Amino acid sequence: MRIIIKWLLSAVALLAVAYLYSGVQVSSFGSALIAAAVIGLLNMIVRPVLVVLTLPVTIVTLGLFLFVINALLFWAASGLLTGFHVSGFVAALIGSLIYSLLGLVIEAALGGLLSKR
Repeated sequence: MRIIIKWLLSAVALLAVAYLYSGVQVSSFGSALIAAAVIGLLNMIVRPVLVVLTLPVTIVTLGLFLFVINALLFWAASGLLTGFHVSGFVAALIGSLIYSLLGLVIEAALGGLLSKR
């Protein structure tokens, strides 16, 4: 149940990113659901490989290169889907930052709500 709620809230967060920032466009809630699932899958499968491969650069930049990895995955998801569009790398960077911040809020809210049960 927690995964479904997180998926739905992540889709809402993606719609919020599109509303807050014009560089990210989402055509519908269905597209947001699919995009949230694809971003989640990319973060689960591709991100660990990229983090390990870019570990020296990440260490030299004191972890700031992880923002670049997040932006690349956000941008890659837009390249795979039709209802989700990101204008460029800078838009992907800003959009992924907003999406990550909203994801932290979602995790905190879900942790508080579902732990009370």
